[in-house]
Amino acid sequence: MKSKILEVGKSQYTLRDQFGLSITKLAKKNKKIIVLDADVAGGTGLHRFRKKFPKRFFQCGIAEQNMISLAGGLASLGFIPIVTTFSVFMLRGLEQARLSIAYNNSNVKLVASHPGLDVGPDGGSAQCLEDLAIFRSLPNFRVISPADPNEMDSAVKEIIKFKGPVYMRTGRSEIKKIFTKKYKFKIGKGKIIKKGEDLSIIACGVMVERALVASKKLEKEGIKARVVNMSSIKPIDKDLIIKCAKETKKFIIAEDHNKFGGLGSAVSEVISEFCPIKVKYISVQDEFGISGEPNELAEKFNLDYKAIIKLAKKLNLKK
Repeated sequence: MKSKILEVGKSQYTLRDQFGLSITKLAKKNKKIIVLDADVAGGTGLHRFRKKFPKRFFQCGIAEQNMISLAGGLASLGFIPIVTTFSVFMLRGLEQARLSIAYNNSNVKLVASHPGLDVGPDGGSAQCLEDLAIFRSLPNFRVISPADPNEMDSAVKEIIKFKGPVYMRTGRSEIKKIFTKKYKFKIGKGKIIKKGEDLSIIACGVMVERALVASKKLEKEGIKARVVNMSSIKPIDKDLIIKCAKETKKFIIAEDHNKFGGLGSAVSEVISEFCPIKVKYISVQDEFGISGEPNELAEKFNLDYKAIIKLAKKLNLKK
């Protein structure tokens, strides 16, 4: 039976390009949408918006703190500011994000490209591995990491509807389409995208497709791994996590982020309180990355599907 939501292996596209296409399309109908850029529109996918709506595109230059403060002020006037830059540069404006946006519960969307080791050749200084932890710690912020272009398109629509601060990852490298256009993203909700009862693999962003590949290969060896797309990291889907914990008893949590403070920590906070089970992590082990192609880095830092398979087997699931 053909899945209504999955189409793994279809044409590739980058999340940053899809974001640029989606927000430009929405802006045609919603004139409150404006974009603030830190001189990197070509790298964040917003060059399309700049060309289509030059009067609603604000070039702030390499002054991220000022850009984020400006966004807070514009939000107070009724606009919906979209603040865009690379993830590591967004961190420069942390104090302003805290006081001008989070503290005031301002309707600002911080949308960051170039997260994680998936940044690739730009190297360790540009591979942001801390962003989910940082923005998850700020009150009022929603934190999101879509898994493919179709989910990104749906997520863009949702964050514009939502009134309040949002931090959302996009991505630099090409990514395979996982979902059909019918797939719907909801803030605060995860989704089981492949069934299985031996363990659950909970993933976000680029790790979702790798989790699906691992699950299919494990199935051939008699291990049925459930795959959960947890693109909403804050708020997180507590009910779904508890359900999967009770049904599969074991978790592998996969993310392109440092092991501290990201998806793994968010999931573990839920299960430690409500349903303690055995958990293993696929993540960057508290270190900086290096320059290389995304797939090469995934293999070197044990973030590829092979690492997920290896860890699943270590859980001694096959009986």
